[in-house]
Amino acid sequence: MEKYNPAEHSIITKYKKTLFHKFVGAVKDYQLIQRGDKIAVCISGGKDSMLLAKLMQELSRHGDYPFEMEFIVMDPGYHPMNRQKIIDNAAILEIPIRIFETDIFNSVEHIEKNPCYLCARMRRGYLYQQAQQLGCNKIALGHHFDDVIETILMGMLYGAQVQTMMPRIKSTNFEGMELIRPMYYIREKDIISWSRYHQLSFLQCACRFTEQNARQDGTGTSKRQEIKHLIQQLKQTNPQVEYNIFRSVERVNLSTIIGYYLEDEEHHFLERFPSPSSESQDSES
Repeated sequence: MEKYNPAEHSIITKYKKTLFHKFVGAVKDYQLIQRGDKIAVCISGGKDSMLLAKLMQELSRHGDYPFEMEFIVMDPGYHPMNRQKIIDNAAILEIPIRIFETDIFNSVEHIEKNPCYLCARMRRGYLYQQAQQLGCNKIALGHHFDDVIETILMGMLYGAQVQTMMPRIKSTNFEGMELIRPMYYIREKDIISWSRYHQLSFLQCACRFTEQNARQDGTGTSKRQEIKHLIQQLKQTNPQVEYNIFRSVERVNLSTIIGYYLEDEEHHFLERFPSPSSESQDSES
């Protein structure tokens, strides 16, 4: 009889409904994985990416079609203790990781404006590059449902734009590569429940700049944390608020939007009305 890792076995038993079913649902709804794919599962060391790795292993074990995986860990300049924690957890969870080094933390250390944005962009580029070198056609990230709805509100309240974290994206810089987010439907509370049930301890955040950036306004609270608190407050009077936020970007009615972008092309609702110049020309003729 095949021996299961307990943390993996619970995914299809105790947490089958909240984790595995939702994972498979997103994979099917958004057509994230196809026969013959080779996917680089990107592991940061946190609870989300570690669970992603286990879910991908479980899908490979019981899925309807074959696909290959590489489990890659990018070390952007972690403290040795944090790096070792990733290695130890991967061993406990039986995830065969590949670690590659970069110098990202040092590269952005003295950047004053948007260091987190630059760091994220550089990380993504290195992940694509490493995945492509390993013969992969996709990278998988561990973003979950709560990340998605928080991103929607952050874009509206702090970025003055309506956008979301997409479940599937074609790379513009690495031909033939895609990014997928198979945990799109999974709630963060269920990830926490799974990790606590197995008494697993993961990296919270190994970025050396996070605490500094979180305290820039003197409150010690990051913008994402503010959004988390806001959603919880709204939920007290509207229990469906989280799902309403999520569905809002599935039901965008462009006929009621003042302006929007399609790719890099800007559009405005006035395009549907004749311009003053064309009206005057019509009257003269």
